[in-house]
Amino acid sequence: MPGSPAATGRKAQITRVAAELFNDKGFHETSMDDIASAVGIKKPTLYHHVQSKAQIVSWIHDECVEAILPPLQGYLKSDMSSSDVLRRVAGDIFSLLDGRPGYLRVYFEHHRDLDKRSRTRIAKKRDQYFDAVRQAIENGNESGEFEVEDPKFATLAFFGMCNWGYQWYRPGGPETAVEVADHLWRVFLTGALQPGVARLG
Repeated sequence: MPGSPAATGRKAQITRVAAELFNDKGFHETSMDDIASAVGIKKPTLYHHVQSKAQIVSWIHDECVEAILPPLQGYLKSDMSSSDVLRRVAGDIFSLLDGRPGYLRVYFEHHRDLDKRSRTRIAKKRDQYFDAVRQAIENGNESGEFEVEDPKFATLAFFGMCNWGYQWYRPGGPETAVEVADHLWRVFLTGALQPGVARLG
C-alpha cells in the first residue's frame, strides 16, 4: 500500500533506476517499458507506483533538493566561516553526483518536463538554494573574509563551476568526489593568479 515501507522502497528503486536510464539513454528515449524491465516488474505494476516519467522527474528533483538545501541551511546557522560553507556546498554537490548517478543531469536538463505545479514548487526551492549561497558570500563580505564586488555574479560563477560537473565527473575516478570539489573550491577562492600579482580592475 502507498506509504508502506515496501512501497517506499519500490519508489526509491524506481527513481534510482529511472535516473540511471535517463542518464545513459536520454529522457525522451527511455520508455516506461524500459523502466519496468530494468526494475524487474511488469509495466502494469509500474503504473501502480508511478503515473508517468514526469512524476519520476519530480521525485528526482525532490531528492536533489533534500540532499543539498537542508544541509546548507544548517551551515549558515553554524559558526562556520563563509569559505568553509562554500567548501561544504561544493562537496555536497559532488557527493550527490557520486552517490546518485544521473540525478543532477535530470535536475538541470529536465525541469521543463515537470508538471506546472511541481515546476512552481521546485523553482521556489531552487531560488532558496541560490539565495542561501549568495547569503554565504555576502556574509563573507561583511566579516571581511571576502572582497566580492557583486555577490550575485559570484554565486552564478560558483554554481557554474560546480553544477557543470554532471557533464564531466565520473564516479570511480582517481580522485574522490570531495577531492574534486575541493579543487574547484580552491580555484573559486584563489583564482589562477600568484599571490602578490596585481589583480584586474
